[in-house]
Amino acid sequence: MVKIGVQQPPAALKPEKEKAAGGDGAAGAEEPAPPVQGRRSSLSGVCYLTMGLLVLLLGLVFASMYVYRYFFITQLPRESVFHCGVLYEDSLYSPFRGQLELHEDVKIYIEENYEQINVPLPRFGGSDPADIIHDFQRGLTAYHDITLDKCYVIELNTTIVMPPRNLWELLVNVKKGTYLPQTYIIQEEMIATEHVSDMEQLGSFIYRLCSGKETYRLKRRSARRRISRREAGNCHRIRHFENTFVVETVICGKS
Repeated sequence: MVKIGVQQPPAALKPEKEKAAGGDGAAGAEEPAPPVQGRRSSLSGVCYLTMGLLVLLLGLVFASMYVYRYFFITQLPRESVFHCGVLYEDSLYSPFRGQLELHEDVKIYIEENYEQINVPLPRFGGSDPADIIHDFQRGLTAYHDITLDKCYVIELNTTIVMPPRNLWELLVNVKKGTYLPQTYIIQEEMIATEHVSDMEQLGSFIYRLCSGKETYRLKRRSARRRISRREAGNCHRIRHFENTFVVETVICGKS
């Protein structure tokens, strides 16, 4: 007799099926993951928006710089020439003449960053005619005393001399009548020291002014009261206007 029966599945297969079923349940439990990806997408969008705003702001900054450089600065003349007449008082040298008048021609080179001043012989004397250069790029000032036909070079005094753009604005306002210069005068005293042999080290602007002339370096004396004409000895004066007041530069030889 032959027995016929149905073979039962191995017991090991049941856990696998249950495990598979359990896996499906776990997958169903992890469905909240998409919101995390949504938050990441939102953060990415904020980052892109921030970067876009930064790029826009940088574009506005560069556009403003471009407009300022090519539309505002180009309206300023590369070379500005002014003829100045300034009234000032000098009680030490002319107590009975009232106000004196100083005339000079000023050339301002804004792009090259230097100024050139020509002071003619004054009507009432008291100072020498001169050509002056203030080179802000090299930080030097040169005085060409026309009477002596000598040049003197010293470090630029930025506390007295206005930069080219500031002086340009001042002279424009003076010309318009919206500003009147001060009437007082200040004095700076200097002493000639060593002779300058290498003129090229002074820069092209001062070189053109002083080439072929005896050139000396100057040293400032410590501040003190204004020296009188009797005390001056072998000193020469150059009165000029390069700020809101008149400056008298006294250049003395070695004592």
